[in-house]
Amino acid sequence: MLEMMEIGIDNAVAFCMSGKITEKDMSLVLSDAKKKIEQHGNIVLLERIDSFEGIELSAIVDEFEYIFKVGISNIKKAAVITDKKWIEMIVNIERRIFKNIEMKCFSTEDQDSAIEFLKNA
Repeated sequence: MLEMMEIGIDNAVAFCMSGKITEKDMSLVLSDAKKKIEQHGNIVLLERIDSFEGIELSAIVDEFEYIFKVGISNIKKAAVITDKKWIEMIVNIERRIFKNIEMKCFSTEDQDSAIEFLKNA
């Protein structure tokens, strides 16, 4: 399940993730991203990961279609809030792959620091 969050940054796409991610969840996030890119030209992402129990295949397909059509060049920064070490390892790998996106992990107690990181995009 994904729940959209408001963090006080106009061009931010922010959400909290828990449980299994569905196609409906992914569509909600991607729709918000498209809208904010149209309005602002670029976006920042905040992902708070409380738990992760998998993702539906159709949600993965939607994400890849979005990347193919829209791309990721409009994403300037990404903050991931988690206390899960394995997720931090994945973010470190993604940081090397997506070199144009400044990515950083924060602990669940450091959400305010994550928001400050994104404000300087």
